[in-house]
Amino acid sequence: METISVHGAPSEYILQEGILDELEAKLVERGFKKVLIVHGEKSWQAATPFWPQLTKVEYKEYQYHGENSLSEINAIATVVRDGHFDAVIGVGGGKVLDLAKSVSHVTHTQAVLIPTLPSNCSPWTPVSVVYDDKGTFIRFDVYPVGPSLVLVEPKILLHAPVNMLVAGIADTLAKWYEADVQLAGIKNKSVPLEICYYTAKRCKDVLLQHSEGAIQAAKSRVLNDDFIKVTEAIIMLAGMVGGFGDHYGRVAGAHSIHNALTVLKETHQALHGEKVAYGILVQLVLENKWEEIKDLIAFYQKLQLPLSLSDLGVHQINEETISTVAEKAVAPGESIHVMPGEMTADVVSKAITELEAYIQTQTQYSYN
Repeated sequence: METISVHGAPSEYILQEGILDELEAKLVERGFKKVLIVHGEKSWQAATPFWPQLTKVEYKEYQYHGENSLSEINAIATVVRDGHFDAVIGVGGGKVLDLAKSVSHVTHTQAVLIPTLPSNCSPWTPVSVVYDDKGTFIRFDVYPVGPSLVLVEPKILLHAPVNMLVAGIADTLAKWYEADVQLAGIKNKSVPLEICYYTAKRCKDVLLQHSEGAIQAAKSRVLNDDFIKVTEAIIMLAGMVGGFGDHYGRVAGAHSIHNALTVLKETHQALHGEKVAYGILVQLVLENKWEEIKDLIAFYQKLQLPLSLSDLGVHQINEETISTVAEKAVAPGESIHVMPGEMTADVVSKAITELEAYIQTQTQYSYN
């Protein structure tokens, strides 16, 4: 019997307007007397209007240097140990929250997470992506203990850049396709895998139904139910997919294509979720699911998600370019190899070429 390690949820999670007013009480009830607040420059600016006055808990602020790198983890860990802090509060986007989790792990303290971007499931998970100081991916770590507390002030997220929300929607949409390709063929799923599969499908269903309304809320800065549902799909549902599915609920073909696209400097201006969105389409070609691609085109158009390499800024689209991406996508250890069948550079090149040709035959599409 295969071992599935379940990390279902943080110890406590609350999404509510004004929830940061309860932060100090939540810290006190956990016995925290001294906390280190780790944040970025922009994230702290976003959180400050909602930040409560802390009078019963001693605190110190630390502005991070842009990456969840080994050197940054070690530097902050030294601050935590020397200062005898009880907990690390991460305030920011995915990298800041991952950093707080990394530091908490190595210092045996607890993590409190307050997201400022609706773009990823980092607030929910016991996972951190680790980079070097230049921002190059090194590895991702899965920790034995999840966050102690996650507080989400929706109005902070509402004022985040709209493109970050759209990228988060695309990255979360991939949860369904990357889980489905691994789980669809398992006839007798264990209960954790059933929960993983259900939440992955809910990711897709919620996003297809509510994304347009959520984006309208973000543009108008007026909170609505669509925004709340999409935010919780990005944070909670997406986090539960990997939390209950373990490796079955993480990544497959779409994220391998994302990783491969990074070898093209023209794509560096595109957000993570935008490259993943294109990766979803390539994965669906590999699965021969053309009807699914056809169904997604209208959704991509409404959200201005990329349907082709040119939409990602790649204008020299030739056999050599496609081959470069394909070879990177099938490198040893890439998640594309969890898909059924043998994934070779030739197979992926053919899929990308077919996708590019197919998109050109569809309704005129303009990506800005």
